[in-house]
Amino acid sequence: MQYLSQTASRIAALLAVTLGFMAPAGAADLVVGGKNFTEQLILSSMTQQYLSAKGYTVDLKNGLGTTIMRQALESGQIDIVWDYTGTALIVYNKIDEKLGQDQSYERVKQLDAARNLIWLKPSALNNTYALAVPQKRAEEEGLNTIEDLANRINQSHQQNPDKKYLIGVDFEFASRPDGLEPLQALYGFAFDRSEVKQMDAGLVYTALHNEQLNVGLTYSSDGRVQGFNLKLLEDSKGFFPFYSATPIVRKEILDANPQLAEQLNALSAKIDTAKMTEMNKKVDIDQLPIAQVAADFLRAEGLL
Repeated sequence: MQYLSQTASRIAALLAVTLGFMAPAGAADLVVGGKNFTEQLILSSMTQQYLSAKGYTVDLKNGLGTTIMRQALESGQIDIVWDYTGTALIVYNKIDEKLGQDQSYERVKQLDAARNLIWLKPSALNNTYALAVPQKRAEEEGLNTIEDLANRINQSHQQNPDKKYLIGVDFEFASRPDGLEPLQALYGFAFDRSEVKQMDAGLVYTALHNEQLNVGLTYSSDGRVQGFNLKLLEDSKGFFPFYSATPIVRKEILDANPQLAEQLNALSAKIDTAKMTEMNKKVDIDQLPIAQVAADFLRAEGLL
């Protein structure tokens, strides 16, 4: 028991150092957390500005890794985050069952309720995986769905076996059990090992833009999809899980702030994949400041 207590203390101390504060309870009405990629930086900044305008004192702690943010939420060092149904199912709860959009939400909502973490209403933002091709290639090859891609790959291999049809994926997706191999099995096509280019996820967009790849694994709301004129192929067989972005709040915070759920639900209702993609583009491609992009969105939606 002493060892467990010491381990818990070390984890708490690590979280405090990572989050950059050891503030006493009540130092801020609310603490908003966020992960360390563009979309999460925008969502957390947006939430901080929105709630500040509602009269709350809000501390912003973003730029965190997924696991660190989750641990900080569970330990009470962060009060509000935006997270994704797919992440909660697969990463936090180790559930690999194929679930629909509503089923995914209801499952994670139920699981987290037991931890006193409340999932509010999901937004229409689904930041899931997607296969993308350059728009020009999509038009030339008639590619609209992953089924179209599968037919094109099989045709290419039959007509010219020596010609490579290159796909770029990150290192994890290439080897994990719910990654590239089962995707190929579901849609009935197969890449030769030499056709699979494993690379950093961000480099896939650049390689597609430079026509160094035929197809690449991307994220559906990434700003570079729009900025680099890429086409997302429809996942008509529903292989990729849903990653519905949703505000999550600790129950005691909601109990102490009766209007907070309604206020965050109003914000969530304004966000969808197209709007988020545009905001991500403004940061990643147009190089606008995150806080400005978040504020501009709030003003445009009548929330600020």
